[in-house]
Amino acid sequence: MIWQTLGITDERAEEILAHLLRTGVILSAVIVLSGGLMYLAQHGRQRTRGLHEWHGEPREMRSLGGIGRAAAQGDSASIIQLGLILLIATPIARVIASVWVFTLKRDYLYVAFTLIVLGVLLFSLAGGRLE
Repeated sequence: MIWQTLGITDERAEEILAHLLRTGVILSAVIVLSGGLMYLAQHGRQRTRGLHEWHGEPREMRSLGGIGRAAAQGDSASIIQLGLILLIATPIARVIASVWVFTLKRDYLYVAFTLIVLGVLLFSLAGGRLE
């Protein structure tokens, strides 16, 4: 069996999945914190606009590519957004890794259940509309 030839036990698989989750959360926290500190350093003394008014995000902050480009240029708000996107992506990566683990174990019932969970996650990220 592929699973045993790789030398991975069930306990080791759980450790790998837990490590993936922990690493994603810690990395996203570090990114959000660094972006937040940069934001405070750049804008901490600015007067706040009227809190009763809603101001949406700029156009470039509404796509993954735009956020990535702005973060690469050092835009602090984009760095915060990037960290939050990583935080959202972390459990999705764990579910994808679980599909891989269950496939290697040839546990197709759990593959099916995990693919359903992945579908629900992606559906909710896409807006969750059946129209």
